[in-house]
Amino acid sequence: MPTVMIVDDEPDIREVMRFALEEGGFRVLEAGHADDARKLLAEGPDLVLLDWMLPGRSGLELAAQLKQSPKTRNIPIIMVSARGEEEDRVKGLDTGADDYITKPFSPREMVARVNAVLRRSKPDEVSDQTEIGGLVIDNVSHRVSANGIAIDIAPTEYRLLHFFMTHADRAFNRSQLLDQVWGDQVYVEERTVDVHVRRLRKALEKTGHEHLLQTVRGVGYRFSDK
Repeated sequence: MPTVMIVDDEPDIREVMRFALEEGGFRVLEAGHADDARKLLAEGPDLVLLDWMLPGRSGLELAAQLKQSPKTRNIPIIMVSARGEEEDRVKGLDTGADDYITKPFSPREMVARVNAVLRRSKPDEVSDQTEIGGLVIDNVSHRVSANGIAIDIAPTEYRLLHFFMTHADRAFNRSQLLDQVWGDQVYVEERTVDVHVRRLRKALEKTGHEHLLQTVRGVGYRFSDK
């Protein structure tokens, strides 16, 4: 049973959220402010529903702290707020929140959003080898080959290729790639992604597979044989 922690200083709102979540099959933890929430983290919530306006430390501050800590940075956060302007939604998501719900909201929609975020946060199952368009990446030996020809790839390009091939046909922007491939290296600039994409394409030219790494105009990059 997945556990969701509600952080909201309004008991009536928490009650509505708790009822909907429990009906949806979730175990629920409740906190009225940031300090209580931090104590409940020891119970290992799978997701946090976090109100923006909290007494003392705001939900934005708490979200930023959770995403900066190695122990909690992988816990998905859905920001909940009465502030529905685009600028506010952007500010909430910029803290690292995975989704943003505007009050008043439908309890059914909230549960659907929770399920969607949890699905996205689960690591994809990865087999020993992944193959796309004749290109093979071996997740055990960390080797890349095509048609029996080995492709020499530097460690960062290997991680980038591994992420692309295990998330094929999806477009990712530079910020998402930095989060997923570079992880804690928060001082890496987004344009660094372009440099490593060029190097990866250059390595794939050896076997004629550079076309698999596609530029998506206005978004970023996608790996696909379609």
